[in-house]
Amino acid sequence: MAVLKALLIDIDGVLVTSWAALPGAVDALRSVREAGVPVRFLTNTTSRTQAEITGSLNAAGFVAAPDEVLTATAAAAAYLRRVHPGARCLLVNSGDVSADLPGVTLVGPEVSPHDVDVVIIGGAGEEFSYAAMNRALAGLLEGAALVAMHRNLLWRTSAGLQLDTGAYVLGLERAAGVEATVVGKPAAAMFDEALASLGVEAGESAMVGDDLDSDVRAAQRLGIVGVQVRTGKFRAVQLDDSGEAPDVVLDAFADVPAWLGLDEAA
Repeated sequence: MAVLKALLIDIDGVLVTSWAALPGAVDALRSVREAGVPVRFLTNTTSRTQAEITGSLNAAGFVAAPDEVLTATAAAAAYLRRVHPGARCLLVNSGDVSADLPGVTLVGPEVSPHDVDVVIIGGAGEEFSYAAMNRALAGLLEGAALVAMHRNLLWRTSAGLQLDTGAYVLGLERAAGVEATVVGKPAAAMFDEALASLGVEAGESAMVGDDLDSDVRAAQRLGIVGVQVRTGKFRAVQLDDSGEAPDVVLDAFADVPAWLGLDEAA
């Protein structure tokens, strides 16, 4: 691990569950920072703004700065400004993240489906009602583009595994006969942005995640070391599928310092 120069870290299911720190995670991140390893937090959480996520991490005992937190919402904003400038966007999302969508024109449910240019699907929650999904479908059937902040199928809360955005995105794709553009993980853009901000190459970094496909395998496809933790949404059966195996499997983020050899260095 001598060539490792940076660490990319998922948040939900790796550092926290329902924004409570997982056992040993705070101390582990402190050890990583004290060793001089720079980090970036890559999250598909879309229920909170970048500032709120940073504040929640700090409140849970972690040290995090806003410029270290890369969100799927920010990735969506950058994509929409670049590819759909001036588009009228219908957003279905759990939580108000409009502050992280500068330059994006959001329209309400009162707007005719014919006047919707882009349907944006964010994080799932109570807002994903039958009426909301039908409004989104109507816009797509009228020719709107479909943009998904991510397509995770599950996420873990203190109440257990919950249905996430990907199930709804798949339904809309099938019903409308369209294909979503995904801007959060596992899309390469978030990883590329993180590496660029750190000034490191893919092979000089590792990604620690609980989602085998969106975190670990997505990173491995780019040449980043993929580290799977057995917390969050992880299920052991996933390791038996036909996909690429993680480079490293750890029980929890608390084990990262030992994997990096930091315990020996101390």
